[in-house]
Amino acid sequence: MQKRVLIITYYWPPSGGSGVQRWLKFAKYLPEAGWEPVIFTPENPDFDLKDETLLKEISPSLEVIRFPIWEPYQLFAKVKKQGKTHPGRMLEQQKKGFLEKVAIWLRANLLVPDPRVFWVKPSVQFLNQLLQEGQFQAIITTGPPHSLHLIGQKLKQKHGIPWLADFRDPWSQWEFLDTLPMLSFIRRRHEALERKVLKQADVVVTISPTFQRDLEKLSGRKIDLITNGYDPADIPTDFHPRPKLAKRLHLVYTGIIDAIRNPLPLMQALKAEFEIGAEEVSWTFVGKVSEQVKQQVEADPWLQAHIHFAGYVPHHQVFEFYATTDALVLILTDTKNAKGNIPGKLFEYLATGLPVLALGDPQGDSASLLSQAGAGAVLGHGDLKGMQAKLRELYASAGTQQTLGSLEAFSRKTGSKQVAALLDRISIK
Repeated sequence: MQKRVLIITYYWPPSGGSGVQRWLKFAKYLPEAGWEPVIFTPENPDFDLKDETLLKEISPSLEVIRFPIWEPYQLFAKVKKQGKTHPGRMLEQQKKGFLEKVAIWLRANLLVPDPRVFWVKPSVQFLNQLLQEGQFQAIITTGPPHSLHLIGQKLKQKHGIPWLADFRDPWSQWEFLDTLPMLSFIRRRHEALERKVLKQADVVVTISPTFQRDLEKLSGRKIDLITNGYDPADIPTDFHPRPKLAKRLHLVYTGIIDAIRNPLPLMQALKAEFEIGAEEVSWTFVGKVSEQVKQQVEADPWLQAHIHFAGYVPHHQVFEFYATTDALVLILTDTKNAKGNIPGKLFEYLATGLPVLALGDPQGDSASLLSQAGAGAVLGHGDLKGMQAKLRELYASAGTQQTLGSLEAFSRKTGSKQVAALLDRISIK
């Protein structure tokens, strides 16, 4: 008989975006490694992006428990008399009214560790019965939102069940917290909660070598590394990047552009290098782009003529854009967590065989990965001349598809085997 593991995650289809992909894919392949996953997720969560097509990836045999959640955003939306909204989105607004400022302050100082904290107590009460019946041999919590780790901590304390805590982002050192008007003693509260999780979890996992080292320094214990990855099954069998034509360069970026992912330096380099000539250059953004970036593009006639916003599309349609591009753009953060930033889409980028041009930390984990694969380079956000030179190089290149080494180590199936091995280790105790 397969052992059963309860995976507690906030992000689950029809949620879209990168937050859902990691455990959606691990749940897909864990049964092949001897573990039957059961998903515990909110019934009515508040998230920006929806991708109904991801529901098709959920096996009919996978048990998904959807449990009601109350979030303060729902109350705020009623006060504002508008659709779903929350301080995370309001932080990107240039002009904030009194209510927005109050909501952001309350988010920073009353909702610790995050606004999903109200889900902790009722979830623990509900799950206690299932654990008492011995339905699971292990549990997994994944954050952010890091309040889900508190569910794991309380279940561990009460039942002694083996527990794997997955950190997709840092917690007390997370750059997002620095954008909030947080009181110093509240910051210490985050640190105290984090220490308890790091101490009590049987295994702690994170996504990049830098985050691994940072968490080991904080906790004084071994932290396991399981990167994000790509699923070969996502790549259409008929996918082939188009041949690169002379005197043409089409860039594509997929994913979110928000307050900590800034494409403007590369836009400026593109304009500086090609504004005077008659070269055919363009850049398409596929995904949600902040209004600030859109406004800056609209205010510049040259950028407006050469940059296009396709909006959010279902994940399977992204490959249609990959097939029409000459190079893929990766915008990494320019913040204190930048060194450990390895977005999941980087692995999918590598799987296409297309060249990658990235902005970020040239000494970071993504830069190391790209260098090892021979797939591209990471340039600093202030390296305008380096960007121009790389853009010109891509424009002049033959555009042949790159031949990369084996990417099997970064497949979702391999990652699932790593998760299963850790679960095997802690469930034997």
